[in-house]
Amino acid sequence: MKYSVAFISLGCAKNQVNCEQMMATVTAAGHTVAAAPEGADVAVVNTCGFLASACEEAIDNILEMGALKKAGKVQKILVTGCMAQRYQEDVLGELPEVDGVLGTGSYGDVAFAVDAVMAGERPCRFGSIHTAEQEGDRVLSTPGWYAYLRIAEGCDNRCAYCVIPSLRGKYRSRPMKHLLEEARDLADRGVKELIVIAQDITRYGTDLTGKHQLAPLLRELCKLDFHWIRLHYLYPDEIDDELMEVIAAEPKILKYIDLPIQHCNDVILKAMNRRDTKAELLVLLNKLRARIPGLVLRTSIIAGLPLEDDAAFEELCEFLRETKIERAGVFPFSPEEGTPAAKMDHVDAEEARRRAELLVDVQSDVIDGYNESVLGSVREVLCEGFDPQAQRYYGRSYAESPDIDGRIWFDADEARPGEFVNVRLTGTTDGELTGEKE
Repeated sequence: MKYSVAFISLGCAKNQVNCEQMMATVTAAGHTVAAAPEGADVAVVNTCGFLASACEEAIDNILEMGALKKAGKVQKILVTGCMAQRYQEDVLGELPEVDGVLGTGSYGDVAFAVDAVMAGERPCRFGSIHTAEQEGDRVLSTPGWYAYLRIAEGCDNRCAYCVIPSLRGKYRSRPMKHLLEEARDLADRGVKELIVIAQDITRYGTDLTGKHQLAPLLRELCKLDFHWIRLHYLYPDEIDDELMEVIAAEPKILKYIDLPIQHCNDVILKAMNRRDTKAELLVLLNKLRARIPGLVLRTSIIAGLPLEDDAAFEELCEFLRETKIERAGVFPFSPEEGTPAAKMDHVDAEEARRRAELLVDVQSDVIDGYNESVLGSVREVLCEGFDPQAQRYYGRSYAESPDIDGRIWFDADEARPGEFVNVRLTGTTDGELTGEKE
């Protein structure tokens, strides 16, 4: 029997790649990927489990599919991904709506699981998270002009607040040959912006050859027919001179670096098992800006980490004011079950949220200053659509990554999604840049 299967993917881009691989797997088995859950035989909820809030979002989606199931609009529900891996004993037991579960080591079993749930079984598979297959075809779920290239799985950094190693396993680089084959296929499909992702892309290759291989990989990717290559998640102390040189020298590599630092206080950094000091971070940021003109930095910050007193929090605020990092995602500390940080003394959730809001205010001033500094300049913008309500086109420049950095809004007689246009920046609205097509 052949069935229609709908997919809902939550969380990060790495999870989205897993979902794209599952869509290819069920398609190869003869099933149909449905555009929406309503009317599908099976709804697959591919969950995130990084934070408690992500697990709550996953449960909300599962319950929503449960309501469709009760109404006869979905027959079966499969739950996959990180929340399933993290709470494997509970998903089937406490969510009766769920018909089957696959952990992060068993994405490849999705076609089997579809057949099993439709036959009335309740499959529950949790393969090894350290040896799970990374290769495989994908059905792209991004717009045709950009796609992700996941170059590694897992993480060995073991930050004290993070559950990722227990959900995704040890760090495993994909062979460069396989990456280049996949990237060549993406270029042939018309992808214009390749976004290189992993939990830590700077470590790429060290488990294969003992040497950092990101710079050589990027040189090879730049030979392919992409217009832009964007880099996500570079661990600060793994960035070396060779990598900086490649980013600076290769025109296709966007001068945009996602560098999660989480905090700047030395005591907190050490307690969180980060390998940096504040002084080292400042040296790195200054060196990056000196070596890569026009660089836009993105980071993530956690407010209310263990040992963060008032002085350490003010130090963090001042760090953001001083470094003027253009993009920052700010999150309140979440004491995740099973992590060393959860057992340490920390401020309560309300205070962590309050501090996060104050950091957002600090960062808003930084963003406003950055936006003001680029007014009058012309940016190459990848058009992504037209908003009939705003009566404007929108897109992204090198300084905006999909889904996390906002948009550039611009006026034009005509612009097509997926087309690069030159936009003169003339103003701002709600923290986003506006302009006119040149």
